[in-house]
Formats: sequence, structure tokens, C-alpha cells
Amino acid sequence: MKCAELSPGKLSMDEAALITLYSMEWKPQEECLYHVLNETLRNEKRQKLKPWFIFLKLILTALAKIPSSLSFVYRGVKQDMRKGYPEGKTFVWWGFSSCTSKFSVLQNDHFLGTTGPRTLFTIECDSGKDIRRYSFFQAEDKILLPVATQFKVVACLSQGKDLYMVQLEEIQSQFSLIELVPQLMIGIDGTFINTRDSVFLLLAVTITSTNTINR
Repeated sequence: MKCAELSPGKLSMDEAALITLYSMEWKPQEECLYHVLNETLRNEKRQKLKPWFIFLKLILTALAKIPSSLSFVYRGVKQDMRKGYPEGKTFVWWGFSSCTSKFSVLQNDHFLGTTGPRTLFTIECDSGKDIRRYSFFQAEDKILLPVATQFKVVACLSQGKDLYMVQLEEIQSQFSLIELVPQLMIGIDGTFINTRDSVFLLLAVTITSTNTINR
């Protein structure tokens, strides 16, 4: 895949390449970049993020150049997730969240499938980034939700035959959870660190139990 050809001009080759790399998948899944990164973002030990600062700065800068728009997106998980998403609950997905704008994509057994316990997330969001032109799997019509996105559970319903639906609405946090800082970073110990390329993640210490969905 030639990332230079995919970039519409707003993204550098490195930025386009990082989004492509993030979307790639190989076996074992636990070693995929997106899996390792999201597990680290969800970890309470924030010092583990330090090796990822440069990568995070690049990919967050790239995503900031892609327009956001109000849209409905979908996400499928092959588990019964109702217990973690009661109606009215507010929560944060600390990792990046891959969704799709095309409902039919979820019929693939890799995502939701058609048998067994499954949860369909229908999400109304205004911060989703359409990365399909950069994604390794362009047919998935991938929409990427940035890190530290906050939601409210609008409804949690049973659709029959082991299929459950959780309706989510993106909400704005009272406090800023993430911020790009080009020249100045606050270290793990709270001190200021001067650096040429850094990213300052305002991530809360408490990670909720619902923050277990990968990719």
C-alpha cells in the first residue's frame, strides 16, 4: 500500500503510514500494534505510556487533520456486554475504538457474526474520524474514535437470539482528557519536561471495567 498516494495532502507520509500500520492485523492478535497500544492506554500505570509518546503525537496530530462530523457508527463484540452498560451510565473508552459506518460489515464473523452471544453498539458521535482511505482494510469503512472519548448509555436492549444492542451517545467531558502539546510535557512525576516532540495525555487514573473492548 502506497501511503503517499492515499494521503490527500493534509497528512504527511509518516502520518498516513501510522494510521495504516495501526489498522493492520496479524497473528497472534495480542501482538498487533492496535492491541498492545490500547491495552497500554487502559492500564492504570501511566508510566507505561512513555515509550508511546512519539507515536501518539504523530497519530493524534494526523487524526486532528481529518474532519470530524456528526454520524452514527457501529461496533460489534462477540460477547454479552449488557452488564457493563446499564442505561444512563456515563463512561470513557480510554483506547482508540474502531467502528464502521456500514452495518453490513458487522455480519463478518470476525466482528459480530450471526450466532452466539453478541453485542451491537450503535453510537452517535461527533468526533469520529473517517480513516477508510488510510486503513489496511478499506472495505470495512472504518471510523476511528479517538482516545479518551466519553459516552452515555441511552438504551440497552435484547434483540433475541443472543443478540443485544447498546445505544451510546458521545458526550463532552467536564474536564479535558487529552491535549496535544508541541513543546512542553508534564512528566509522570508532575514535573515539566522540555521536549521538541511530545504529547501530554490528560488521562484519569481510574480505569472502568467496561474498558475492555479492543481494536
